[in-house]
Amino acid sequence: MLKAFHIIGLLGVGLCLLTLPVRAEGPLPLYTDHLVNGFQNWSWAANNFSDTYGGSNCISASAADWEALWLEHSGFNTVYYTNLSFRINGGAGGGQVVQVIGTLGGNSATAYVLPALAPNAWVEYTMTLSSLGVAETTNCTGFWIQLTASGTTNTFYITDVNVTAGPAPSIVHIGVNATNAIRTVDARWFGVNTADWDGDLDTAETVSELQEAGFQFLRFPGGSESDDYHWASNTTDSNTWMWATSFDGFAHVATNIGAKVVITANYGTGSPAEAAAWVKYSNVTNKYGFEYWEVGNEEYGSWETDSNSNPHDPFTYAQRAQSYIQQMKAADAGVKIGVVVITGEDTDSNGYSSHPATNSATGQVHYGWTPVLLSTLKSLGATPDFVIYHWYPEYTGQESDPLLLQGTSNWIGAAANIRGMITDYFGSGGTNIELLVTENNSNSGASGQQSVSLVNALYYADSVCQLMTTEFNSLVWWDLRNGVDTTGTIDPTLYGWRLYGDMGLLDGLGASLTNRYPPYFTAKLMQYFARPGDTVLNASSDWGLVSAYAVRRTNGSLTLMVINKDSTTSLTGKFALTNFVPSAAATLYSYGMPQDDAAKMGLASCDVAQTNFSGAADNFSFAFAPYSATVFALAPAAAAVTVLPGQTGGGEFVMQVSGQPEVPYVVQVSTNLATWTSVSTNVSTSGLINATNTMASTAAFWRAVWIP
Repeated sequence: MLKAFHIIGLLGVGLCLLTLPVRAEGPLPLYTDHLVNGFQNWSWAANNFSDTYGGSNCISASAADWEALWLEHSGFNTVYYTNLSFRINGGAGGGQVVQVIGTLGGNSATAYVLPALAPNAWVEYTMTLSSLGVAETTNCTGFWIQLTASGTTNTFYITDVNVTAGPAPSIVHIGVNATNAIRTVDARWFGVNTADWDGDLDTAETVSELQEAGFQFLRFPGGSESDDYHWASNTTDSNTWMWATSFDGFAHVATNIGAKVVITANYGTGSPAEAAAWVKYSNVTNKYGFEYWEVGNEEYGSWETDSNSNPHDPFTYAQRAQSYIQQMKAADAGVKIGVVVITGEDTDSNGYSSHPATNSATGQVHYGWTPVLLSTLKSLGATPDFVIYHWYPEYTGQESDPLLLQGTSNWIGAAANIRGMITDYFGSGGTNIELLVTENNSNSGASGQQSVSLVNALYYADSVCQLMTTEFNSLVWWDLRNGVDTTGTIDPTLYGWRLYGDMGLLDGLGASLTNRYPPYFTAKLMQYFARPGDTVLNASSDWGLVSAYAVRRTNGSLTLMVINKDSTTSLTGKFALTNFVPSAAATLYSYGMPQDDAAKMGLASCDVAQTNFSGAADNFSFAFAPYSATVFALAPAAAAVTVLPGQTGGGEFVMQVSGQPEVPYVVQVSTNLATWTSVSTNVSTSGLINATNTMASTAAFWRAVWIP
């Protein structure tokens, strides 16, 4: 990550091609009075995207036959959308015959021809995405509005271009099997980048804020600066001053909260010896016990400092990484060293072709960063402990609230792609190489209002939960404090009232809740959902705008996370729980529009909300507000205790506890129903527990209880 100190016009006669039902999601605008939601102008007709005509801000096209406006996108999912709509004006002469064409992967799909355009009149057209050949696809790359040879060639005008959503389901079905485990919760999923430029890092207030949010994995010294940072002097080559927080200051914070740590060693202007000295100072001299160390930051990228003769070359990086690994482990054999990777076999070859890598499975030759890096490390006999992946779904000017929230499934494909390359280029010796994510946020460029909005908070929660279903063993959010940015996208199509950007979680120093941005609160919400040692379960939702996740806690309870990514509609989820019967009384934790609105007014109620819910069962329903994240904490229903017939004798009897699978029950005895004594704690995979007990000399009462 590059650190950052870091519409309605004149209406004419309308032609509507179909009647639209109530929509589940707001429209996805392509053009208001400018391109939005990541759409770009790839037209090959003469155009002006900032024109005005007939009282409307618009796009003008002066096209020859078969030239077109192309409102292009890198690729978006149309499964939630049904129609394309826009207003078009034939200008002074009219008579143009245009056709609308959807594109898939950059290629034209199906043409829809409009009637000859009327002169000097705005006419609204709506057509189905299926008529354009782009319905229910994941790789729609936009739309052509193309002049045919059947009419005039006068200039025409377009405005208010939208893709509109389909109807909401009346019920979203959510399923959870409480015994269908995916994996164990890792403490490193709850991570945040901390930085040497943060003068407020080593303070009691910051320690308290980190603890409150439940962060358990900290990264230092901070993104791209790591490749120019000298730990001993707390300086960089490009600056003569000392940074605000030293390594020891960071270590003071990390050890205070008992966090795991990942340190990024200087690859760009540093040396293996400097990194090894850092390890020795940290873990031998000061006994900090910091286990995870990265060799550089995003060195495949031209934005990174790299003073080597072949900068951003995977072969050179691999050779030097071998020396880093050897010397750092010589300083402390217990440390784990990671190298940076990127998805895709041909990504970031950076013009180097002298060291090809051959895929062992396909026999094909590739020159991308990750294949060359892995194959070179293998040839050198150097095995990293982990690989490092960074992911930002957007870049400056590409912000889109709905598309961001629809794109969190990247983690599944990224994990599979990276693991596949480890297998194909490193072989069986790479089986134990971990996959870690040490940077994630919505946008890697200049940050705008989305970065500090509720949308980014929901993206954070959904992103972490999606990642939990993969083999990625960490997620580090960028970052704790970053600084206000006024150069990013500020646009009415984006949700949010803060008309600036900041990729940090906190706005400076201060105990006030209003100094915390929405992603801080969904980070805090995560601790009510999952903690290290819990078990991630398989959960399902049959509507993509409602994400559902489940965790079995170590105490046997069940937590559910549900995220409504629809901006306009409350959606009802119907739960079907298998192998778990909850107590009717549940606790709800939530964050959404009411809390974000409270922050706008400076109210303390902007914090995560906690309420009670009395309708929990193995089948129950709940309405989720638009743009909300909700955690259900479900206790197991009470266990029944019975004496098995014919199992008494010799002063003993056999008691059976009928409860929940994987729930710890404490068997207790009392002679007065007031004072209870614990006899044993039992856990069963089936929920049935038989216990042999001695009969009391006086009347006794027995029960089995779950203790959270």
